[in-house]
Amino acid sequence: MNDSQHGMSRRRILGAFAGVAGAAAVGAAGFGSAAAANSKGNGNGVLVPPGKRGIILFSVRDRISAAPDASGVPYGFERVLARLAEIGYKEVEFAGYNQNTGILGRQITPDEIRKVLDDNGLRANGSHASIPGSVTPDTIAAFERTLDTAEILGMKHIGTGSDPTNSNYKADWDAAADRWNLFGQMAAARGLKLYTHNHDAAYNFLLDSGPLDGLGRPTRSSGIRKLEHFFNLTEADKVFFEMDIYWAHVAQHRWHTYTDPDGNPQTNIFDPLATVATRTMRFPLFHAKDGALNPNVTNGYEMVPLGQGDIDYGNFFANMGAKGYHNPMWEQDNAPGGTADPGRSLRFAEVSYQHMSGLRG
Repeated sequence: MNDSQHGMSRRRILGAFAGVAGAAAVGAAGFGSAAAANSKGNGNGVLVPPGKRGIILFSVRDRISAAPDASGVPYGFERVLARLAEIGYKEVEFAGYNQNTGILGRQITPDEIRKVLDDNGLRANGSHASIPGSVTPDTIAAFERTLDTAEILGMKHIGTGSDPTNSNYKADWDAAADRWNLFGQMAAARGLKLYTHNHDAAYNFLLDSGPLDGLGRPTRSSGIRKLEHFFNLTEADKVFFEMDIYWAHVAQHRWHTYTDPDGNPQTNIFDPLATVATRTMRFPLFHAKDGALNPNVTNGYEMVPLGQGDIDYGNFFANMGAKGYHNPMWEQDNAPGGTADPGRSLRFAEVSYQHMSGLRG
């Protein structure tokens, strides 16, 4: 199916969803409300400059980790990064630094990865590394080693693929903020921006008020979302964020009601665009992951290549502010095609790059 056919099909699906009360309606409500008056953007400028077009290697992890084979599909860092550069990508976010040991007879080193990047005109711009969950001499030393690797690879950002805490409780988010301010200061001392990558749960409502449960924890919410609370507690020049735009829209679909301190149900539709636009400089990175609306699944969306879903990336990038500052990384968790289709993730990488490069606003 070509792009125009897909677009027509998608519009028919959206039309069918328009009459469905519930999941799809919640998922669509409020999108882009921060910029509704300018939903098409102004002018026709390039929204993602060539030097800012990136990919997280998790999307092609099957080919990074693949052993040498006869498929003809690139494998390992050297061949896969060369192919990504050929497609047009300029920035790379890492999701680990290992490849199949059958390629070199041993594991590749960060210095060798850096050479591959340099040889292909690529720039490492982040990594889903391990950010310690506690502060001890050992965890501080471990984080210093993480920063060492980031410096070898030439990164400007260092982060993690998970939320600062999985808890719903204010006390745990308070503790996480203290920890992240410390590690953010350590990163800043090396010229790096520390970032946390969100999933939808981070935009659920904080349990911070109302009656206590048997363990002395609050059972109701003041209406503030967990990551919003974290925004306010962390230092703006030390702690940054990578919004996964797909998961932010899942959050819009899922986390829209809470019980207030008096026990009354309240509705508050999450607006991903407004969340970025009001603090745009704290979001240097994005995961540009697309999703097709499906009210029959829990998340409300299903992952598809960029440009083949229902998330309005043109509107988002045109209206989030600080045009040209941000670094979107294409991601699709389900891009690998397995042994039946070993080239799928790289094909999806090319399709997604073409859409990213074509965004105007």
